[in-house]
Amino acid sequence: MDDLSDVGDEGQRREHGPLAGFTVGVTAARRADELGALLQRRGAAVLHAPALRIVPLADDSELMAATERIVDRAPDVVVATTAIGFRGWVEAADGWGLGDALLERLRTVELLARGPKVKGAVRAAGLTERWSPASESMAEVLDRLLEQGVAGRRIAVQLHGEPLPGFVEALREGGAEVLGVPVYRWLPPEDLAPVDRLLDAAVTRGVDAVTFTSAPAAVSLLERAGKRGMLAELLAAFGQDVLPACVGPVTAVPLQARGVPTVQPERFRLGPLVQLLCQELPARARALPVAGHRLEIRGHAVLVDGELRAVPPAGMSLLRTLARRPGWVVPRAELLRALPGTGRDEHAVETAMARLRTSLGAPKLIQTVVKRGYRLALDPASDAKYTD
Repeated sequence: MDDLSDVGDEGQRREHGPLAGFTVGVTAARRADELGALLQRRGAAVLHAPALRIVPLADDSELMAATERIVDRAPDVVVATTAIGFRGWVEAADGWGLGDALLERLRTVELLARGPKVKGAVRAAGLTERWSPASESMAEVLDRLLEQGVAGRRIAVQLHGEPLPGFVEALREGGAEVLGVPVYRWLPPEDLAPVDRLLDAAVTRGVDAVTFTSAPAAVSLLERAGKRGMLAELLAAFGQDVLPACVGPVTAVPLQARGVPTVQPERFRLGPLVQLLCQELPARARALPVAGHRLEIRGHAVLVDGELRAVPPAGMSLLRTLARRPGWVVPRAELLRALPGTGRDEHAVETAMARLRTSLGAPKLIQTVVKRGYRLALDPASDAKYTD
């Protein structure tokens, strides 16, 4: 998977996708290639930084003990929460010689599957779920169990890498005996360099969105930011310029607990998540009528009358600075401060500006105001001229 790929001249002439010019961070450990491919097919540059790794517990004594307890005494209800976890549980039981006994027990219980993928794993094991929520939400599973009454019932819950304290506590408060089945655990990635690159890109606005497909990934990214002393900067970026996109409400909980607004698709799948980004990111892009053209400023590229133009990082910094006050003259000293790397020679502004104009393919979009600075040549009839 490519990281921050540029758009060449040939790419400019081709039809671009809805995410062209945007960079999206992917924190997923599982199905990251699939998500990255979906994003790239729609034109996005992808920065892959798996924020966690999955550790199976096939040899874990805790999982074996839970399995033996279920085989020895069948629970009333078993809640299967993830497809990979359920499959891993059955495979581990097979390895211990308990596979047939476990499946026989599961045929006698009220088996609940959190969503369609879990149902598929259940049926692949030769079992049939009793019920599955339309929302794919553990909250709906909990509501159903509490409405039925859980007092005196024995309920086994397949954990999905992190504790489910609200779910488990509510069942116990209702009088149930709850048995956790820890099939796998989430741990920080062995190589933290990609995560650190993503964090650096987020706080410097080098990415336009970050996708999350699991709550543990969100927790891991936030914890790493905290260890690096940049949590406040990351939260500020998420609150303003970098869009956190979550596959569903459960995934969004760790971010929302920090006051971070998130977006989520109506259907909790990768495809709808990508489609949501295709709507949200272009809608957030700044579009201005400049010198008879339509200028749309995206993350690392610009659309000029619908044509994608790649712009170097220095040029994007200048363009964003000019676009904050379209039509107003911006002094060279202010533009110099906006350039990556602090320097004192205003000649650097002239050099970067020349490259920017070349990249845009329409030099008259930016006017030079002698002895004062530069300005975007905002169309006179536009009402976009303001100071922020």
